[in-house]
Amino acid sequence: MSRTPTSPASAAPVPTAADERDLVAQLQKGDAAAYEQVVHDNGPRMLAVARRILTDESDAQDAVQEAFLSAFRNIAKFEGGSLVSTWLHRITVNACLMRLRKKRRLDEVSLDGMLPGFSPEGYVTKPTDTWVDRPSSMEQAELRATVRAAIDKLPEHYRIVLILRDIEAMDTAQTASLLKTTEAAVKIRLHRARQALRELLDPSLRDHRDSPAAPSVRVPSPKNQSAAHGATKNPGA
Repeated sequence: MSRTPTSPASAAPVPTAADERDLVAQLQKGDAAAYEQVVHDNGPRMLAVARRILTDESDAQDAVQEAFLSAFRNIAKFEGGSLVSTWLHRITVNACLMRLRKKRRLDEVSLDGMLPGFSPEGYVTKPTDTWVDRPSSMEQAELRATVRAAIDKLPEHYRIVLILRDIEAMDTAQTASLLKTTEAAVKIRLHRARQALRELLDPSLRDHRDSPAAPSVRVPSPKNQSAAHGATKNPGA
């Protein structure tokens, strides 16, 4: 199999039900052209997913290769309950998680130091300032890089929950199933990850008091928002 494409291809048209049935039938027959089509249409998207979950480019490439191999080995079991692309997305996420389980981070830090502090009375000890929209000083690419760097600082089991729920748009039940944990644990980790991400991003994105002319944009509280979602929903890497 050729190496996974490293640059996004143009968006493929949404396949019809008949297209999907034909494609699956050809794959199950072992048609080489159908395999090439699947790699061409889905490779860039799968690589983007792997890059978001894994921090190493080589690991991301390998995970996508493993995902394709796993999918093609098991294509006979595919019953068409979802789109082929959706099936491949789940296999890719699984391949990435398996690689993470094999090489746990040894230098992982605690999340506690990243969370907001509270006084004995329950008040936030360091109120979060209002963030501002500053397109002239922070372009989209820079913002994506800032958010991605902040996400990568989170402890792994918080980082993965945030990515699966807020970037890959998986629901709580799917995330819990993939991570082999409870839905309650997913909700708790997600809430804490959002809080920590907000604290990590605050120094870069808060309203500087020496720039009164800058238009302010209020960011929702962690329970109702994902600080990473808007900046990384469709990242280029």
